[in-house]
Amino acid sequence: MNTKSVSIRRARREDVAAIVALLADDHLGRARERVEDPLPATYYEAFARVDRDSNLQLVVAESEGRVVGCLQLAVLPGISSQGGIRGLLEDVRVASDCRSGGIGEQLVQWAIREAKARGCNLVELLTHASRIDAQRFYKRLGFVASHVGMTVRF
Repeated sequence: MNTKSVSIRRARREDVAAIVALLADDHLGRARERVEDPLPATYYEAFARVDRDSNLQLVVAESEGRVVGCLQLAVLPGISSQGGIRGLLEDVRVASDCRSGGIGEQLVQWAIREAKARGCNLVELLTHASRIDAQRFYKRLGFVASHVGMTVRF
């Protein structure tokens, strides 16, 4: 894949199926996503909520008309850190046949620039403990393991 031809743009409703396919394209996603035709309406409802929220940006990496990556940037105003604004990266994914080609790095670097432009003083992300390759990738980009994450599911 020629990564020079990758463009990053705001996701559109018609990208939802491709985004869900990216989310399902690993050992964790296969268990939690439903890749069906048609997709469950919940995905489109979630997209509409994200799209309406000015503090959220869902973007895709596109190459030759194909969605090959995605991520969501959340801009979180807060009181801590002297009222600092933080950026949170979620759902960073690259199509399995396009990995190791620089697309993920382009997406993350885009998100970091966007977070800075929106006044964030840091960017954080969560990655599952079993995603060892992803952890190596983020460390290579300058991220430091700094938190212990915990989850409660309902």
